[in-house]
Amino acid sequence: MDKKIYMDHSATTPVDPEVFAAMMPFYQYRFGNPSSIHSIGRDARIGLVEAREKTAALINAVPEEIIFCSGGTEANNLAITSYMETNRNQGNHIITSAIEHDAVLDTCHYLESRGFDLTVLPVDPYGQVEPNQLRAAIRPNTALVSIMHANNEIGTIQPLKKLVEITHEAGVVFHTDAVQTTGKIPVDIKHLGVDMLSASSHKFYGPKGIGFLYVKKGITLERLIHGGGQESKRRAGTENVPGIVGMAKAAEIATNNMQETQKKTTYLGHYLMKGIIDTIPDTRITGHPEHRLPGSVSVCFDYVEGESIVLMLDHKGVMSSSGSACTSGTLEPSHVLRAIGLKSETAHGSLRLTLGKNNTLEEVQYVLQALPPIITSLRNMSPLYSEA
Repeated sequence: MDKKIYMDHSATTPVDPEVFAAMMPFYQYRFGNPSSIHSIGRDARIGLVEAREKTAALINAVPEEIIFCSGGTEANNLAITSYMETNRNQGNHIITSAIEHDAVLDTCHYLESRGFDLTVLPVDPYGQVEPNQLRAAIRPNTALVSIMHANNEIGTIQPLKKLVEITHEAGVVFHTDAVQTTGKIPVDIKHLGVDMLSASSHKFYGPKGIGFLYVKKGITLERLIHGGGQESKRRAGTENVPGIVGMAKAAEIATNNMQETQKKTTYLGHYLMKGIIDTIPDTRITGHPEHRLPGSVSVCFDYVEGESIVLMLDHKGVMSSSGSACTSGTLEPSHVLRAIGLKSETAHGSLRLTLGKNNTLEEVQYVLQALPPIITSLRNMSPLYSEA
């Protein structure tokens, strides 16, 4: 099939051509180790310094508050594990939510196995944490709250500013996994008030294998990776300079084009969502109807299985996902969809279509033509549908 329509931007995004071009010199003639004092090393160091400034500007931070790491997963691990281990004498209680990415949930459960106390907050049917439930969960020994900015599966954006205010009223530190929002919608750490924030380059048209953790000045973290003195002794290992430069260029492009891209993907997402609801019966929209990521379409179809939909769409040249790309391959229903109250059989029928800056109205219309016959065909093979 020649047609290739990519609608899985929450899983990853294509590297922007300008990003690719910005990286190439650091693979070729600016390839030095930034710790070296010779001219090529100094040249690489200049690229690293400039990239830190551009990356910090994306979230209105200062360069010294940025720690480069391998991606969102490492950033989440560094924020949560290191903070709790470093500050254990200040409290051993962590609060998170039931719809976090596994990079947060698994990290929190790991710490729980090491003697830390953990509270996992429920969410409402739209996937939002209720502020008063957070307030009630905070204890005298609570040291950290970690709640994501927006969910990767259903696209729901949390009332983060309010959650941070409640947390700070109790004198507790707040971390957010902003992997799905950074570079897509305005993320201003001064406005949100967060103390730590994780982001990943490949979610906003940068390369894979690079991300960053914002750490507010005054917060102490022990490094998880030991060795050299890189990242101000906070993350050892020779820096991935080409990746860092690519991420910085992606950040710069995202900042300049955010308003236009957000407007486009919001329109196309609404068009696609309405078209699905209007043409396919027994369909449920998941996630918040208004407070959701632009271009994020998450639905559940009764009587069908999500992976079958993904495979049949792929045969038609449309790339999508069922739930989270990081949990595909398992027969277990999405923990996010279960957390918002869906039954297992409904959760198994999930489809996620996430649009990006290069998608077009014609592509959306093609999907709206291709999808209804696929659902009809799968339902006709389903014993549950014949009994309904």
